[in-house]
Amino acid sequence: SKPANRMLKTSRVTIWKMTMGITKTMQLEEMEREHEAQRLADAELELQLPRPAGYRVLVALPQPEDKFEGTNILKTEKAKQQDHIMSIIGLVVDMGSGAYADKERFPDGPWCKEGDFVMFRMNSGTRFTIAGIEYRLMNDDSIEAVVDDPTGIQRA
Repeated sequence: SKPANRMLKTSRVTIWKMTMGITKTMQLEEMEREHEAQRLADAELELQLPRPAGYRVLVALPQPEDKFEGTNILKTEKAKQQDHIMSIIGLVVDMGSGAYADKERFPDGPWCKEGDFVMFRMNSGTRFTIAGIEYRLMNDDSIEAVVDDPTGIQRA
């Protein structure tokens, strides 16, 4: 009876190891599916994003923080929405072909480029969201500054 019992324990260990192997394989497959879904989502987002026309600049706003800075106090949805509405910093995603092309208005060339963090007035541009991210489509001269490190900047 002892050998049968020992065999049963070995079988359970073997089954457990096999299950763990299957679980790990399933986790890897799930990660690969998620990665592929993200690539598809990125491709869909690219198709959904408007291309700025003329002298317009497309700016993405950062996601609002869930907590008030320096505390563990959670913000309400209304407070997070207010942060978005009052945002003054964004990331330049795309620029129209005529952005900063007027040599009389911009004799020193473009004020910003794709990939720059920029500062603008809080109510500038046309506001819209895609996939939960807020964007603003604004005129090239609405950009007021380029910001190297936006992490410490808050509106007054």
